[in-house]
Amino acid sequence: FSPVVFPLSCVVQNYSWGKVGLESEVAKLLTSGDPLVQVQPDLPYAELWMGTHPRGDAIIRDNRIPQKTLGQWITDNPACLGAKVKDTFQGHLPFLFKVLSVNTALSIQAHPNKELAAKLHTQFPEHYPDANHKPEMAIALTPFEGLCGFRPVEEIVSFLQNVPELRALIGEVAAEQLERSGSDDPRGVSAALRVCFTRLMKSEKKFFVDQLNMLVKRISQEAAEGKDTSGSNGDLLLRLHSQYPGDIGCFTIYFLNLVRLEPGEAMFLGANEPHAYLHGDCVECMACSDNTVRAGLTPKFIDVLTLCEMLNYTPAPSSSKIFPAVQSQLDPSVYLYDPPVPDFSIMRIEIPASIKLYLVSAIDSASILLVIQGTAVGTSTAAASEMSLCRGSVLFVSANESISLHLSSPDGMLLFRACCLL
Repeated sequence: FSPVVFPLSCVVQNYSWGKVGLESEVAKLLTSGDPLVQVQPDLPYAELWMGTHPRGDAIIRDNRIPQKTLGQWITDNPACLGAKVKDTFQGHLPFLFKVLSVNTALSIQAHPNKELAAKLHTQFPEHYPDANHKPEMAIALTPFEGLCGFRPVEEIVSFLQNVPELRALIGEVAAEQLERSGSDDPRGVSAALRVCFTRLMKSEKKFFVDQLNMLVKRISQEAAEGKDTSGSNGDLLLRLHSQYPGDIGCFTIYFLNLVRLEPGEAMFLGANEPHAYLHGDCVECMACSDNTVRAGLTPKFIDVLTLCEMLNYTPAPSSSKIFPAVQSQLDPSVYLYDPPVPDFSIMRIEIPASIKLYLVSAIDSASILLVIQGTAVGTSTAAASEMSLCRGSVLFVSANESISLHLSSPDGMLLFRACCLL
């Protein structure tokens, strides 16, 4: 007998933008999931990877299983994916599930659609390592902030009028073109926005550093005098500038929405949507790809031309970036985040304290289950032995298998489950 439901030990990425030591949700989940883990107090714990990515293939914690990693096991047991998933995604798990703990901003970036991904991969394989798209969804675990999508034009115009340093970088001609573009002509608006943003991102380094220093100096003085700097988005500018001094990305706050998520709220980032996570903890799910086009707030390879060419220049308010969860009709404990892509969906499972026995239902897809809160003993005919689950536990669940949870915590449980609902 070989189990098809089993616990995983997952890989941590210590990227420099991560929260440090036990301030990080990633580190907290690690230590509660495995008390033997030593968290180093000065190391950033940025991401926990739950999946089969070659740079972070999860380790199977069941000594009855001969394969060491989840990737190897799925290769040998592709039926575990579910028939449709197996056929659609050529025997591979189609998503990577993560926890992120963000302390300082991630780069201004966007992910290509499949067509562009294939082209970039052919032309620049060293920077674009595969031919897949990379839609992503983030669900907040703690209050979470990110930049996402272009702001409504009137907000951008207001900044162009209040921030002379920004206007200087974009130039009078482009700024006036955006100011004149009317809401009755969305294509004209997008074209003007593209010109403005491209002018900003391609401005001469010496020139934009001078303008940025002037702006930072001016806002610092105004803030010191107790003036309201919100017309220049002052607080965020000073924060990003302290993290990435002299970086062009600091100016993108005048073009992109600041989106604030409360725990349980989500944002979906489709192809060509400009974004940058700023602060907080979230679970994230994405299609399996490493294709990221970057253009600021980063020391990594930047590809401004590709980014400016590919972006979706449709302005929209920040409220429109919050992706709704739908409560399940069949099970009121389940909230489904079902993005407009086939690669993945996420369920948030909130089991109330009043329930002591809960069935994690079978679905026709392999899934990965993460415990955020609560304790239980899990039983499954597919596991053949009891599994003790607590905060930080991660389980792989093969398609069409269910798990009974015998809850032992006084205040219920919170779990997230990543799957593929074709």
